[in-house]
Amino acid sequence: MIAVVRPEQLSTRRRVDEGDERREKIVREILSAVRTEGDAALRRYTKELDGADPEPLEVEEAEFEEAYRQVEQTFVHSLRKAAKRIRRYHEGQKRRSWMETEADGTVLGQLIRPLARVGVYVPGGRAAYPSSVLMNVIPARVAGVEEVVMVTPPRPDGSVHASTLVAAREAGVDRVLKVGGAQAVAALAWGTESVPAVDKIVGPGNIYVALAKQWVYGQVDIDMVAGPSEIVVVADGSADPSYVAADLLSQAEHDPMASAVLITPSQPLAEAVALELEQQCDRLERKEIAARSVREQGAICLTDDLAQAVEVANRLAPEHLELMVEDSWSWVGRVKNAGALFLGPWSPEPVGDYFAGPNHVLPTNGTARFFSPLGVDDFLKKTSLISYSREALTRDAEDVITLAEAEGLTAHAASIRARVVKEGENG
Repeated sequence: MIAVVRPEQLSTRRRVDEGDERREKIVREILSAVRTEGDAALRRYTKELDGADPEPLEVEEAEFEEAYRQVEQTFVHSLRKAAKRIRRYHEGQKRRSWMETEADGTVLGQLIRPLARVGVYVPGGRAAYPSSVLMNVIPARVAGVEEVVMVTPPRPDGSVHASTLVAAREAGVDRVLKVGGAQAVAALAWGTESVPAVDKIVGPGNIYVALAKQWVYGQVDIDMVAGPSEIVVVADGSADPSYVAADLLSQAEHDPMASAVLITPSQPLAEAVALELEQQCDRLERKEIAARSVREQGAICLTDDLAQAVEVANRLAPEHLELMVEDSWSWVGRVKNAGALFLGPWSPEPVGDYFAGPNHVLPTNGTARFFSPLGVDDFLKKTSLISYSREALTRDAEDVITLAEAEGLTAHAASIRARVVKEGENG
């Protein structure tokens, strides 16, 4: 069911569906139509692609109230506990503007300001992802973003999942629009009669959403273009094979393109996990998806020792990395590339997805080499502050002039020289 490979056979290929010319053409047409036609295009594509014609496009207060009546109170209780933990964790990421005054009176510093308006895309239709709402909205709110606008595809009857609406209210979303796909991305980027233009778009979506985000980048900022979910478990002979298999399947059930990989120096563990995967997969509701993921994208990699296992994991730079080894803390210093790191047998990946506090929006497809999890910083902008004194400018003038003239930018040099000359005349 799952391939057993050596480290040199373990693929690091990207698993992103980059799209084809047909898809790109469709996305470009949708973006252009929404940009020029506004709400009319939004409604047309929502009816054509989602089979819905919601009126109005924006969720009204009565729908939020009805959503709270539809969900179980146990869900609301758990959601609020998760939101509290996520908020507390992200509060620790907050940054303040700073300034330093030098002896000559020069002031240098950095102004840190939140973005004014952010758009959050939440997948919808048949599925509901309230955890995605919390993870994308709460950091924006902690950062101080003035307005958060959420877009999500409606169901055929024009409604939005109750759990999604409850999560939106609990997280602090200002407005929810019943629109999805590339058309929602276009609306957030350029604005329509119903959807305000935003400064940044965050949140996961299908290939059309991903392509649309790529196309509008530059008009607005985006978080990242996420690929399929992935997990790597580094384990030694002390690991419980049933735990390892369960954690691998927790990601395999997402998508046939999801990747679940065990890296271990233990042959007995490898064999036991392979057997557990078959037995546990057969009991899953999404067993067809999980089985295909494990078969086509999964692997068990046998290494010479644990050090090599961690080295291979660093090369993969996975979204989620579990260290299920004896004294897992002693290996933390060797981990260089991972979106999120889970230590020991009692830290399974799902606690990070839903409840622990750190963000579950993570870099995929090896981009943990240079990307970080979504956080408060993603909703802040920074402005450099410079206030030179007369003494400082006089002191540094010749150096600035020398560098400017070396680049052939004589007007730059003249800007400095004008002040120095005038000061000399007045001196």
